[in-house]
Amino acid sequence: MDNYNQTYTGFVLLELFPSSRTGLFLFILVVLIFLTAWIANLSVILFIFLDTQLHTPMYFLLSQLLLIDLNYISTIVPKMASDFMLGSKYISFIGCGLQIFLFLTFGGAETLLLASMAYDRYVAICFPLHYPIRMNKRVCVLMIIGSWMLGSINSCAHTGYALHIPYCQSRAINHFFCDVPAMLTLACMDTWFYEYTVFVSTVLFLVFPFTAIVCSYGRVFLAVYRMHSGAGKKKACSTCSTHLTVVTFYYVPFAYTYLRPRSLRSPAEDKILAVFYTILTPMLNPIIYSLRNKEVMGALRRATHRVFFMKL
Repeated sequence: MDNYNQTYTGFVLLELFPSSRTGLFLFILVVLIFLTAWIANLSVILFIFLDTQLHTPMYFLLSQLLLIDLNYISTIVPKMASDFMLGSKYISFIGCGLQIFLFLTFGGAETLLLASMAYDRYVAICFPLHYPIRMNKRVCVLMIIGSWMLGSINSCAHTGYALHIPYCQSRAINHFFCDVPAMLTLACMDTWFYEYTVFVSTVLFLVFPFTAIVCSYGRVFLAVYRMHSGAGKKKACSTCSTHLTVVTFYYVPFAYTYLRPRSLRSPAEDKILAVFYTILTPMLNPIIYSLRNKEVMGALRRATHRVFFMKL
């Protein structure tokens, strides 16, 4: 792999899929997941935008989450798919920097937005009388702007550092996208201080929000248990459990990858974990948060009804 030093001014991304029938199957599966994510996310965003009954803080936050997911998965999969089909693994220095920036911006914004959505459900269930005050339009907009801004600021800092690291070893990144921890192994300088900043960012953007989400859902479980009975309690708890499962699918692999020191990292393990928070979660979010939601399904039926009668 050291030959890439002299030949390329950018980097080489090592493929996720092996060159075999299994690799082709996995490639087709990822493409189908990508298309499903795009169709599902875009459809729900349109339903929320067009249906006035969904113009509430909860669905406003959800539409932003799905918008982030659209961009998030598009930052990773198209480049990976084109590399597989064309047999090219090269990515320019600027292209790699752009991918790092977008990936960290969308990833950071999503972690904070998921925490905002958990807070919204916490207030709605545990303090329903205070909900119009605590989750008014201004608060909702501030949550969204704050998520995007903090995600962008964090991303700028890490992208700037990654682009200024002197790379004197192989330019072959053992990952399917430009991931900063994977790039650090190519540096010819001691990166202990930067690894410490990665640790701090991970705690701030992943550990703290995930802890807050788990605590809020714990309170929600208790409130639901006290307020509901029988089938209503079972259904509400099932919905909360499903939401928490998807959130765990996103936060835990992400945090585990970035919290580990370099000596404990495994490229193969990092790739598998990255699939969860870069590919699977953007597909699961619209399904879990929307298709299991009666109000969203009601909007879908109303939209279908309008289209049907317009054709008649």
